[in-house]
Amino acid sequence: MRVAVFGGSFNPPHLGHALAGTWILATGEVDHVLVVPANRHAFGKPLAPFELRMALTQAAFACVASCTVDPIEFELSGESRTIFTLEALARLHPSWELRLVVGTDVVAESEKWFRFDDIRRLAPLLVLPRSDGGQASMLPVVSSTHVRHLLRHGGAAAVRDLVPRAVHDLLDAASIAALLGDP
Repeated sequence: MRVAVFGGSFNPPHLGHALAGTWILATGEVDHVLVVPANRHAFGKPLAPFELRMALTQAAFACVASCTVDPIEFELSGESRTIFTLEALARLHPSWELRLVVGTDVVAESEKWFRFDDIRRLAPLLVLPRSDGGQASMLPVVSSTHVRHLLRHGGAAAVRDLVPRAVHDLLDAASIAALLGDP
């Protein structure tokens, strides 16, 4: 089975993420998309608790056929490193042919990645074309940073058109506070 590994912070997941999953499947290059929320950001970026991001990501991808969300990075614990995740997946599923989903911005910054050449050998890249705004060019221009900004200034109502409905339904005061890093 050909499996695309689509990792990210998903802090929070938005429509661009869900639509990217659909686009990946529609290209015909893979049979399944495995969505992998990061446990801890490799570059120290603060994230909402893993359990919240996992629940929101499961909600975001629930309507995308042939996509599953996997907690493997939480199970591996520690700082998220793509090569460790891919090596663990290869051990757990030796029959899988892995591909790694990245944006064109990642390819340009590959020197910052830990063991990037090993990553490319283990899981050849499946590159999402991106616009100057950082979002895949065929998808709505939205980012988790922008969603958090709107949540801070307008609450859940401000992001209604930027996140999947199932994610929006989970955005209560406690989850919004956690996403924003508020006590």
